[in-house]
Amino acid sequence: MESFWGALAAALSLIASAEPDLIAIVALSLRVTLTAVCLACVIGFPMGAMIGAFRFPGRRAAALLLNSLMGLPPVVVGLLVYLMLSASGPLGVLGLLYTPTAMIIAQTILVTPIVAALTKQITEDLQREYADQFASLGVGPLDRVWALLWDARFALITVALAGFGRAVAEVGAVMIVGGNINHVTRVMTTSIALETSKGNLQLALALGIILLGLAVLVNALAMALRASALRAAYA
Repeated sequence: MESFWGALAAALSLIASAEPDLIAIVALSLRVTLTAVCLACVIGFPMGAMIGAFRFPGRRAAALLLNSLMGLPPVVVGLLVYLMLSASGPLGVLGLLYTPTAMIIAQTILVTPIVAALTKQITEDLQREYADQFASLGVGPLDRVWALLWDARFALITVALAGFGRAVAEVGAVMIVGGNINHVTRVMTTSIALETSKGNLQLALALGIILLGLAVLVNALAMALRASALRAAYA
């Protein structure tokens, strides 16, 4: 018990003093994760909206594929991205392996199906509600997608936050494609795994506290946005 409380006190001291290594790891984690989530939203929002709003051959298969990809094993994604970016892979000439860009690619692949599948469900429900209005007004396909996305904007922010929560806690894929290189590709999750194995519990615990704090913050924001959306709907 004494060692635990001692490690906890040291971890809080690291956070309070804004220890440079700690700040660098957190900053890189946020940069990689936020970039990946933004890319996933750019791809996933319109993809999910189109599957949710329109009926077309193969739509059921596309929806099934999206739902299946939500459970992609991170280590499998990491392996595939590694094979694509390795020296013998088709994209090896770009020299992206063991860089933050490789980690962003892996996280984007993991998060995009989640964003698209949740967007599909939201826009599908709205499409049922507005189908007659769209038909009577002769709304075109692109305008329909934009209208659905705009009407669902509060819910989609919650979707983006869910994607952030998934990405920021990821360790397997980023470890494989990033290599956990100090001051280059070392993020919070990979640092926690490494520092714990080294017995450096103070830094591992400090990063764990920050990661937990981010999870609580994301959930609080999601709840606040959901409450705002409900108030707007019944205003």
